[in-house]
Amino acid sequence: MAPARFGTDGVRGVANEELTAELALALGRATARILPAPTFVVGRDTRRSGPLLQAAFSAGLATEGADVVDLGVLPTPGVATVAEYRKAPGAVISASHNPFGDNGIKLFSLFGTKLPTEVEGEIERELDHVLADPDRPPRRPTGHGVGRITTDLGAIEVYRQRLLATTEGRRLDGLRIVIDCANGAASEIAPWVLAELGAWVTALHDSPNGDNINERCGSTDPAQLSLAVVEHQADLGLAFDGDADRVIAVDQTGRIIDGDVLLALFALDLAERGRLAGNTVAVTVMTNLGFRLAMEGRGIAVRETDVGDRHVLAALDADGLSLGGEQSGHIIFRSLSTTGDGVLTGIALADLVLRAGRSLADLSLGLVERVPQRLVNVPIPRPERLADCAEVWEAVVKAEAELGHEGRVLLRPSGTEPLVRVMVEARGEAQADAVAAQLAGIVEAALGQIEPQAPG
Repeated sequence: MAPARFGTDGVRGVANEELTAELALALGRATARILPAPTFVVGRDTRRSGPLLQAAFSAGLATEGADVVDLGVLPTPGVATVAEYRKAPGAVISASHNPFGDNGIKLFSLFGTKLPTEVEGEIERELDHVLADPDRPPRRPTGHGVGRITTDLGAIEVYRQRLLATTEGRRLDGLRIVIDCANGAASEIAPWVLAELGAWVTALHDSPNGDNINERCGSTDPAQLSLAVVEHQADLGLAFDGDADRVIAVDQTGRIIDGDVLLALFALDLAERGRLAGNTVAVTVMTNLGFRLAMEGRGIAVRETDVGDRHVLAALDADGLSLGGEQSGHIIFRSLSTTGDGVLTGIALADLVLRAGRSLADLSLGLVERVPQRLVNVPIPRPERLADCAEVWEAVVKAEAELGHEGRVLLRPSGTEPLVRVMVEARGEAQADAVAAQLAGIVEAALGQIEPQAPG
């Protein structure tokens, strides 16, 4: 099994198989060399393998002379907040929404932002050097030069204060909210902050045991949340993923509100208040065509980026924009955060509902007339081969001609799993299903087998 490498959102793979303690140690060393800093902050989600990989990664940093502050279990945006606050690079041991057996390592700059892909490339090249020859120069420090590893479980207070400040003094008194913490990193902070703001909170899946993160719960499976919102007669529900950098909402009828609709709600709200910089919202290529049409109909421009919240953030900063996000529920309010933040987005949604004086169902119904979209994940051993597969791209050209201007095709290798994602939008569901299934079959036939190695 090949070792894990950087993808869309850090290094990710099966813990102790692709992402091993040895690899985490070497990655820590490589990171310290490329990001020379006196101190790093490191947090994790609730996976069983988290302490193991955090210890190894932190040991790698300390081996190269960097001090490490262990933040314990903290949402990914919380670690980013602490990194920005301390002006220290950071890392999160998390595989986000993936099954508990996976894990990952996400890196942040001292500004609390994801590292540019160019810097990740430098770290990856240095990682190869470390793995090939652990004793190659530079020489490891000794004595007082060895990095120290300390613990600061109180760092969560920095994140808590940031979240509380986002409502500008407004409260959520009287609002009934059910939250699904995915048995992940939001399990402590999300109920705490929402209740402190005055909301009546019912928490689901807030008892992590190391193995139950994302298990039939959270943003990838909000079915139980939908039922609970109706049962408790709540105003809305919020489903986070394992590291709480994304959120999916549920209205009072139990209807699921995805990232496209959330982003549309926030774009309109900010525009009405004169706070939507450039009158533009940044989205990824996965955003439904219906969102683009909805924004066009309301005079709001759309800036498109590659998949991944780092690309959304880069577009926000490059164009001086204030709002961007992904269909998956990564939403970035640039004046408030440096990365997608599920808890912050949930607070912003609750605040919007109260200010509007209307239910979430009323606000969101019909806002985005979704074009039928089908997403098929095709398991492929080496998805990066997609780029050079002429057979697949010829099929894509034919499919796009069939769909015309009212449809769209997007194929891309996953940045977090060994998959090729096939996305099709069409005039009708049947056509979207058929074209997606056809293209998925072609991808599987062309790329589903590992290419034989040339005899050496």
